Amino acid sequence: MTGSQGPSRTVTRRTVVAAVGGAGLAAVALTACGSSDDGGQSVADKSPGATGGTTGGTTGGGAAAGKEVAKTADIPEGGGKVIGDVVVTQPKPGEFKAFSSKCTHQGCAVKGISDGVINCPCHNSQFSVEDGSVKKGPATSPLPPASITVDGGSIRLA
Repeated sequence: MTGSQGPSRTVTRRTVVAAVGGAGLAAVALTACGSSDDGGQSVADKSPGATGGTTGGTTGGGAAAGKEVAKTADIPEGGGKVIGDVVVTQPKPGEFKAFSSKCTHQGCAVKGISDGVINCPCHNSQFSVEDGSVKKGPATSPLPPASITVDGGSIRLA
């Protein structure tokens, strides 16, 4: 074939692989560091009846209702304990609360509870042990409440 088709350019396999890999890394970076502050909840968790504390709501992560998650003696006064998909707190003597252990900023699992706050290790958000409200961002939404019942010395998912 003759004519003016323009200069010929050869694209190597290495160039294609590098371009595709770079695009994939950019997509992962944008997803991991995006600021979609949807409360860290799935669509199913946003149901109108998702309220809680000790009276109703979600148990988080498909945990089995009725399952014992802790003994009351295991939960320190003014503090709490992360147990799987929930964090159980005792803000005042004999008062127990439960919340999702999934941070509402980026969905990381909260870890430690100290000085009346639930701490997220990923971006240092802090939440109140009393009501799950945000004490320090970057999270802007409270931890969703989880339903528990206290029967004697046993704390169970409701």
